[in-house]
Amino acid sequence: MTRNQIGDLPNFFDRYILLSAENQELLEGLEGFAPEKLFSDLEKYNAIGDKIYAPGKWSIKDILQHCIDTERIMSYRALCFARNDDNVLPGFEEGLYANNTHLETRTIESLIEEFSVLRKSTILLFSSMDKTMLLRKGTANMTRISPLSLGFVIIGHAKHHENIIKERYYSLG
Repeated sequence: MTRNQIGDLPNFFDRYILLSAENQELLEGLEGFAPEKLFSDLEKYNAIGDKIYAPGKWSIKDILQHCIDTERIMSYRALCFARNDDNVLPGFEEGLYANNTHLETRTIESLIEEFSVLRKSTILLFSSMDKTMLLRKGTANMTRISPLSLGFVIIGHAKHHENIIKERYYSLG
């Protein structure tokens, strides 16, 4: 299914969804915007290291871990809604998640490897869904949203953070 089959875009998440082309196929987008492709400039990332562009901002490793955590959560939401689970799912506090990681023991390469493996799992999850499943809606963080929308959120969220790294971090390397 394509992005233009979502219908009304969910508030807040539209900014991520719109980073995909209107006729983008979901599975092609998940593969085309794979972490190892988006975050491929390892030499630049390692030159930047743990530098941040402003006080209180995240390092590149923090951003990668945030993308991993977010993809896991969005995939779980998509699974629940595809299976017709009508439980209201909570939001998540990204700062809390970021403050409870141990990234000092991680490398950028290991985070990208984990993210790439996770993406393969995400692709398999969405590959298992038919049109009916992809268009079912559920509520997460007080927002009605479909698995199809969540798939495009996953694509756009990673793209959003790749853009931030290029715009705000590259000058630090």
